[in-house]
Amino acid sequence: MIRNLLLATFGLLFALQANAADVVGKWRTIDDESGKPRSIVEIYEKDGKYFGKIVQLLLKPNDTICENCPGDLKGKPLVGMDVITNMVQKGKKYEGGEIMDPVKGKVYDCKFWLENDNTLKVRGYLGFLYRTQTWHRVEE
Repeated sequence: MIRNLLLATFGLLFALQANAADVVGKWRTIDDESGKPRSIVEIYEKDGKYFGKIVQLLLKPNDTICENCPGDLKGKPLVGMDVITNMVQKGKKYEGGEIMDPVKGKVYDCKFWLENDNTLKVRGYLGFLYRTQTWHRVEE
């Protein structure tokens, strides 16, 4: 009886941990205007929150410095920069954090969720206006 309870508990913990890690990994972002891949963003978990950092530039690899970024990020390299910060998992969605558009230098409230295993919907909000992008998982 106790053995079955322990097995069930470990199974549940493993399933919850696997579910939380679904968004963790590398994602190909798509440029809204051209429809071409723009960058690879790696989503990672730290202290129960989720972040996304640029790990590779695809569209304009020569534009490597963030000229329009706000505050301390201005003039910093884009590769390695967190563009998604402080997201918290709430059910199947991740929300409560922010996303930055390094081209425009604007910061938006953010929400994202898995549409399927290989597709992530990423939504940036400014008041009641929003824009949703579709990102694709990078197979390693």
